[in-house]
Amino acid sequence: MEKTRKIVLFACLLLVSFLASSSAQTCLNHSFSNRQYANCSDLPALNCFLHWTYDEAAGTVEVAFRHNGTTSSRWSAWGINPSGPSMLNTQALVAYVNSSGIPHAFTTSIDSMSPSMQQSALSFQVPSLSAEFENNEMRIFAVMRISESLLATNQVWQEGPVSNDQLMIHPTSGDNMRSTASVNFLTGQSGGTSSGSSRTRRRNVHGVLNTVSWGILMPLGAITARYMKVFKSADPAWFYLHVVCQTSAYAVGVAGWATGIRLGSDSGVTHNPHRNIGITLFCLGTLQVFALLLRPNKDHKYRLYWNIYHHSVGYAVIILSIINIFDGFDILQPDDHWERIYIGILIFLGVVATLLEGITWYIVLRRKNRGSDTDKRSHSINGANGVNGFGAREQDV
Repeated sequence: MEKTRKIVLFACLLLVSFLASSSAQTCLNHSFSNRQYANCSDLPALNCFLHWTYDEAAGTVEVAFRHNGTTSSRWSAWGINPSGPSMLNTQALVAYVNSSGIPHAFTTSIDSMSPSMQQSALSFQVPSLSAEFENNEMRIFAVMRISESLLATNQVWQEGPVSNDQLMIHPTSGDNMRSTASVNFLTGQSGGTSSGSSRTRRRNVHGVLNTVSWGILMPLGAITARYMKVFKSADPAWFYLHVVCQTSAYAVGVAGWATGIRLGSDSGVTHNPHRNIGITLFCLGTLQVFALLLRPNKDHKYRLYWNIYHHSVGYAVIILSIINIFDGFDILQPDDHWERIYIGILIFLGVVATLLEGITWYIVLRRKNRGSDTDKRSHSINGANGVNGFGAREQDV
């Protein structure tokens, strides 16, 4: 029982560490209080993010640039540069917190390698521009009226120190020299991690995690428990293999489940049957894991009822998992070969289980027959022809 608790504790720690790492900030994780954007991108340097919506009818792009992890003593800037991925000729939006403690935003055209960083007009109109600074994050909001030739262009972003309301030169090494990428306001693609590709990647991660955990590891753990314990030499190794397999499947499965819940929240699209089965699996899986801590001893009067519960819930989880995985294939619509691969894995597990089922019954019946023969021989030796257990008749004794 002590080893079981350690295994469960290890699985829980694994789950917590995975969820902590998966909670790292991305543009999809962020929501604005009074704004919504159709696309976003995790920019590859300086912990920055870009959100935007393109209005084709109005010919405008509404953008929100976020610089996370900065301070009130540093300036932040983002701009586009049709000339190339460089600072020179960048049409920039700049923001900093002035000496009065108020975020101030302005436009500036970078026309030299030693720019003055003073306010100036851009090559396109900016009807709206504002800035916010909160929780060590600078946000620049703008509406840009740009031509079709600027829909696919280069973006440049930067940050640097502020001294007495003067914007000082930015660092010239590290990420500050890698803060350029491409952007396409029309298609939603970016040289960073775009919202479209990021969402697709998370959908794929969600599918892989759940297929491997609920759809493969869970059935494998059940096969281990059912067919290994018939071999006396495998006791208690089969039990610990079963626990490790199932708790690992649970930890990975919960990570996949959490990813799915987050995907539904971010996209606003809910596949109710898939979601409801997923929540049911999470609840039943949690019960199964913590039921290990309440497992009665083999000779306890409630052990039979615990076994019935454990087996029933376990097989229900496996059946619901397989149903939900195929429902997930219908939702994700990946290449057909992925679904065929999973069907092949299920067929393989089914064939293995069928063979092991036959071997198990053979061993059980053989042991039963041996037990019957032993009982008969014992009865014959001890009681046949009126002879007692010492091989002598009563009167002789």
